[in-house]
Amino acid sequence: MTIKKAPTKTPTKRIVLLVLVAIVWTVASIIASQLLIGYLLILILGSEALSQPLWTAIYSALSYILALILIIIVPPLVFKKHPELKSDRISLGLRGLPTWSDIGLAPVGFIVYLMLASVITWFFTLFPWFNPEQAQNVGFSTYMTSVDRIIAFFTLVIIAPIAEEVIFRGWLYGRLRARFSKKVSDTTSMILSMLLVSLVFGLVHFQWNVGVNVFAMSIVLCGLREITGTIYSGIILHILKNGLAFYLIYVIGIA
Repeated sequence: MTIKKAPTKTPTKRIVLLVLVAIVWTVASIIASQLLIGYLLILILGSEALSQPLWTAIYSALSYILALILIIIVPPLVFKKHPELKSDRISLGLRGLPTWSDIGLAPVGFIVYLMLASVITWFFTLFPWFNPEQAQNVGFSTYMTSVDRIIAFFTLVIIAPIAEEVIFRGWLYGRLRARFSKKVSDTTSMILSMLLVSLVFGLVHFQWNVGVNVFAMSIVLCGLREITGTIYSGIILHILKNGLAFYLIYVIGIA
């Protein structure tokens, strides 16, 4: 008679460590990518390069590409004995193609995000050090030609939302969700993953008022992934959000 061994539970300390490693690796990869690409462009083109819209767009695109490589591709290549580090389309929330549900849920999620962001922002205005009107530095001047606006639009409204959704709601959320599910209930795993991913997403924007706003957005984006099983609806919502901000700042001139 064959005696089956009971499945061993992953120790809590190991889960916490793996979660922390995933978070630190994500943040470190993003910061390192920005610093490395920025330094190389300045070294090659001079200190004035990043003040030009075209090179700012190239800097952003290359930074996102390098971050994606470091976060998704490098770990399984370095740690070949850990196949669980490999990412596929399903684990990244890119299964199949966008559906009508993904498209329809995006504007609904956008409205929910606006309401949630309003409530959280109002709460933080109770603190004297919080400035909700502080402008976000996105790397582009508001005084640009039509061609420059097209370049900025492609960078801020297309590249950034797609890359950030793959990194945060795709890779990081998927990792945390899988780790927590080994120790706690599915609901608790979802809540913990939502809060941690959203907190990290807010912190990497390095600005209080922006961080609070995108924290609220990230909560909704994580929720959309839970509902749809993919990040497509989140990408559309993120594009809507950045597109509206682009219109207000670069088209009608509301800073």
